Amino acid sequence: MKQFRIHKDDKVQVIAGKDKGKIGKVLKILRKHDRVLVEKVNLVKRHTRGNPYSGQQGGIVEKEAPIHVSNLAVVCDACAKPTRVGYKYTEDGKKVRFCKKCNEIIK
Repeated sequence: MKQFRIHKDDKVQVIAGKDKGKIGKVLKILRKHDRVLVEKVNLVKRHTRGNPYSGQQGGIVEKEAPIHVSNLAVVCDACAKPTRVGYKYTEDGKKVRFCKKCNEIIK
């Protein structure tokens, strides 16, 4: 199993691609494909067919597409900048993530 430094509900910034500079919240992590779904980032238009049995209406739906994890950086809450993530152990032996810029613990 791959270990990502990005977790669900993290605030991330896109550092490469068409949406460079956008900030959003991580909705889902797709470990098998090294991709992440980020809220309001990498939006695509999907043409869907309606289904009268389930009451689903057809039309053009705009939704998020997965973006590669290498194109994202975690945004630190303390310094409000995109940063790399490190790991360290606290005094009670718990493993936590920390910001490499300001050494604050991330979530």
